[in-house]
Amino acid sequence: MKSTTPIEDFSQWLDPFTQTGALIELGLLLVCVLLAWLGVKAVGKALDMDSGVPSIWMGRKGVDGVLFPALLLALAYSARAVVAKFLPVAVFQLAIPVLISLLVIRVGVRVLHVAFGDKRWVRVMERSISWMAWFAMVLWTLGLLPVILGELEQVTWTLGGSAISLRTLIEGVLTAGAVLIVTLWISSAIEAKLLRSATGGELSLRKAVSNALKALLTFVGLMMALTAVGIDLTALSVLGGAIGVGIGFGLQKLAANYVSGFVILAERSMRIGDMVRVDNFEGRITDINARYTVIRSLTGRESIVPNEILMTTRVENLSLADTRVWLSTVVSVAYDSDVAQVQALLEEATLKHQRVLRDPAPGVSLSAFGADGLEFTVGFWIGDPENGQMAIRSQVNTSILEALRAHQIEIPYPQRVVHTRVLAS
Repeated sequence: MKSTTPIEDFSQWLDPFTQTGALIELGLLLVCVLLAWLGVKAVGKALDMDSGVPSIWMGRKGVDGVLFPALLLALAYSARAVVAKFLPVAVFQLAIPVLISLLVIRVGVRVLHVAFGDKRWVRVMERSISWMAWFAMVLWTLGLLPVILGELEQVTWTLGGSAISLRTLIEGVLTAGAVLIVTLWISSAIEAKLLRSATGGELSLRKAVSNALKALLTFVGLMMALTAVGIDLTALSVLGGAIGVGIGFGLQKLAANYVSGFVILAERSMRIGDMVRVDNFEGRITDINARYTVIRSLTGRESIVPNEILMTTRVENLSLADTRVWLSTVVSVAYDSDVAQVQALLEEATLKHQRVLRDPAPGVSLSAFGADGLEFTVGFWIGDPENGQMAIRSQVNTSILEALRAHQIEIPYPQRVVHTRVLAS
């Protein structure tokens, strides 16, 4: 049998790509790329997809989602079936493994990105998936993948009463990863569907259902992944008991936070969008997670509050039953001022501002006889505390000052009488 050199083997592998049929295949492949791109554009336009919203199928730019490589792979398979009836297949034989690797990478990357955001470990996982997919594609194209899998099959060891090979273990881990990614995909799709166009209390309730479904699907996916690896689930009964003991002792705070999160979402005592005050920190609830709640103050600072604190400490919800908030300011005028005129001017100055509610109307009261003058308390309601309280109070005070000055009503300065006693010598 005549042996061949590596150069001759490479020449034989490259020879089909130099034939005329390869140019036809390349042209068909470019047509498939164009059709896939047009198909993605048409789907995005039909669904009115916003490029700024993270999407697994469409991505942010259409072509960086899962739909483009999936559609391109389907078109490439169809084109190869047609070409195989007339010409030897060469370009599609190489392109299809590349497209499969691209599809695997896109699925893993997009699902992890939508499910967990731009975390550092997510980027590490994305690079790992990319390297493994491209490495498997190269081995498959060169014909080395079956050989390597056969060698891995020979590496075995005994675990319990069964023999496990290295190939089985690797395939099980990859299957487990695929099952978990599909589980995350389904849970992310359900969460996006539930939270779409929901506000206020409805948003909080849907968030609770979404968290419960995500936890359930992740648990089911984990069980399926462990089964795919070959782990006997009956052995987890002992592990479950150990986990229960751990939660009872070392993880009780963590468990309390998770339970408190579900109670908050189920009772709807605090909802996304509510203005709350916790431990002298006031702000609007922007997100309620299973373990913690995010509160954003009007100054832009964010506070991450464990859910257990919200259940065990005093929390002021400024918009639980009513979004209206009462504000007040105190004004002093001279004792010789006309009380009725001052009250009318203060009420008129307060009503100049649109944020001040007309129902209930502002109230002006002679609240005290101060050391330096008559003290009037001006009280008024606003319906948008999330837009800030200091600004509207400042605007009302400015209008009051301008009105009093325009009518020559004196705002007294603090006065003190000093008595001097002369002692006889």
